[in-house]
Amino acid sequence: MPTPSARDRILDTAARLFYRDGYRATGIDRIIAESGVAKMSLYRHFPSKNDLIFEYLQRRHEFWMAWFEAGVRRRLAARANLDVLADTLGEWFGTEDYRGCAFINMVAESGGGAGDDPRLLEQAVAHKASLQDFTAAIARELGLVQPRAVGEEAIVCVEGMIVRAQTTHDAAVVDAGRRTLARLHAAYVT
Repeated sequence: MPTPSARDRILDTAARLFYRDGYRATGIDRIIAESGVAKMSLYRHFPSKNDLIFEYLQRRHEFWMAWFEAGVRRRLAARANLDVLADTLGEWFGTEDYRGCAFINMVAESGGGAGDDPRLLEQAVAHKASLQDFTAAIARELGLVQPRAVGEEAIVCVEGMIVRAQTTHDAAVVDAGRRTLARLHAAYVT
């Protein structure tokens, strides 16, 4: 297996530290030390910490959405109901390193304007729009009426589940989300 490039080592290290410890608590010097790259190498690839956060969030979006979509589709094959969204989230919540949504965490740490870099807030908004679009697409595939409205309502449940699971670590969050999404599904059946 080839050795990862300096850029990949930086991104892998930043991803682990940003997600585990937070954006503000993770300093550039720590990323440099743990990734084993020179300071000049980091700044050649990422001129600022915000550039590194931006790339991390882009990578996180692509990875997470692919994982989530695959998990939902796998469960839909067995049970055609919106409540499979909750079961897929429950799988994530049960992971050892679960620390909530990287995008929600970034906005919470840097404020509604995502600090001094509007690109970060734009990324968070785009990620949530992708998630909502996916839930609307699932509603459409399930034959639910008003799939756009279903997507809007489902995302509120999904986001609430993510935050509740992060703050309470209570497995009952998944059950509550499953019930809520099942009621939402039933309300929009043709």
